[in-house]
Amino acid sequence: MLDPKDFEPKLEKWFKDWFEKNGKDSPMVIGVSGGKDSTVCLKLGIKYLGKDRVVPVLMPNGTQADIQDSIDICKEFGVEPITVNIGTAYNALFDAINIGKDLNECKVFTTNTPARLRMATLYGIAAAVNGRVVNTCNLSEDYVGYSTKWGDATGDFSPLAKLTKTEVVALGDYLGISEKWTHKVPSDGMCGKSDEDNMGFTYETLDAYIRDGLPPKDFETMQRIDRMHNHPNTAKKLVVFDVFDPEK
Repeated sequence: MLDPKDFEPKLEKWFKDWFEKNGKDSPMVIGVSGGKDSTVCLKLGIKYLGKDRVVPVLMPNGTQADIQDSIDICKEFGVEPITVNIGTAYNALFDAINIGKDLNECKVFTTNTPARLRMATLYGIAAAVNGRVVNTCNLSEDYVGYSTKWGDATGDFSPLAKLTKTEVVALGDYLGISEKWTHKVPSDGMCGKSDEDNMGFTYETLDAYIRDGLPPKDFETMQRIDRMHNHPNTAKKLVVFDVFDPEK
């Protein structure tokens, strides 16, 4: 595992250089989900750019079980979020797509559409404030395609894309973020299950395989990880944007 005390200074330089070249006076626009990835990215933006150049956005789809976490994180970090409820837009789109199929039975639609509406919201706000949208995905999620194309898989720049979930947690701890946020059970916030329940293996197992080449204890889990990584849709989800690489 990479040690944040070694790569965080390089991350700070990369982050500030990126904004110098791509948005000298622009704010960072970020969707704050209440999860550890967006929380760490929010902290990075505040530390490297200042609170006045960070635009946090909360985007519940009607209701959100852990919306209070997002509110509390922003309050703890001293930033005022914008709240945009995407529920009306989601319902209108759901009703408008009348192709003779029950969309409630289509997991791809019900899971991915809110993520894409959230990204459209972030870019709408970014257009209004001349902002730059941060991609908050990490290496572990990207490795197995656990993201939504044109949803959370996109953005203008990505500080965590070369860091495993384990390293993101370590970075959050290093930055002094409360453990209740950095060690929160990861979930997509849409299907009611944890990430690890959905994937069928733990991030600890996945990260050891990715970073250290340590295969899972059971062959079936290794096969599952390899299938997800090699699936054609996994590579397609990774749109082109600048990413920080702690090993360069």
